[in-house]
Amino acid sequence: MKPSVGIIGCGRMGTALAKTLYDKSYPITGTASLHLTSAQKVADLCSSTAADQPWKITPNADIVFLTTPDSVIKSVCDEIADKGGFSPGAVVLHCSGAHASTILSAAHKNMAWIGSMHPLQSFASVDFSRNPFKGIRVAVEGDPAAVFQACHIIQELEALPLEIKTEGKPLYHAAAVVASNFLVTLMGAAFRMIHQAGVPSEEAFDVLRPLIEGTLANIDRTGVYQALTGPVVRCDIQTVETHLQAIGTAMPDLLPLYKCLVNYTALLAKEGNRISEDWLKVFLEATGKN
Repeated sequence: MKPSVGIIGCGRMGTALAKTLYDKSYPITGTASLHLTSAQKVADLCSSTAADQPWKITPNADIVFLTTPDSVIKSVCDEIADKGGFSPGAVVLHCSGAHASTILSAAHKNMAWIGSMHPLQSFASVDFSRNPFKGIRVAVEGDPAAVFQACHIIQELEALPLEIKTEGKPLYHAAAVVASNFLVTLMGAAFRMIHQAGVPSEEAFDVLRPLIEGTLANIDRTGVYQALTGPVVRCDIQTVETHLQAIGTAMPDLLPLYKCLVNYTALLAKEGNRISEDWLKVFLEATGKN
């Protein structure tokens, strides 16, 4: 028989876990949320019971997922542990990308194991017509017993476990932010620039899409060093200076961003032996970093 699961926090992540695990024949012992109506909606999806006090459903769960907002994970765990709400040997997991498993340390008082299990995916909505975890990577760290159980669940979810160091969790999450959130920011800047050049805003993505998709394909095929193209790896300082002048005149608020990107691109190119030390100095001087 599969281990029983309790879900604390009934937002998008908690709902997705509860429904998908239920579909995989995991018994859901209960769902809990600050608002009972939210917990009841999720409970109805997985033939479970709802509560607005999490310690009422956690004692019967072999695995407890804390899928509350990040800001209250620790306080909710502390409160459950203070009430003896975790059964000895239970596994307590949170799904935050930013925090390590150590914020659940209060559960050790109940002789439970702690860990974190963070899906590298954006859950903008919950689509019950498909498994939202299928094929994605899920980062896991924590007590060995918790990591073992989490990896098994991840495989049951048809996802791929990615074990990381507990002390590396902040850098792991920073990498995810750079790859996802900052990519959107960069695209926003590119769309603004091309619109300033005369391209209608509604056409910006369609115009740049082949370049974006081609770049991602090149990274996949050759790695970041060889995927670099453009004026920096061509040692074309004149083009970079033209960009700096145009951006400084038309949209000066984007000038610091462009300088920062040229600076880091030059460092990356030097690291990958695409440009010389002398050319690195040229680009750093052009961006005021030297």
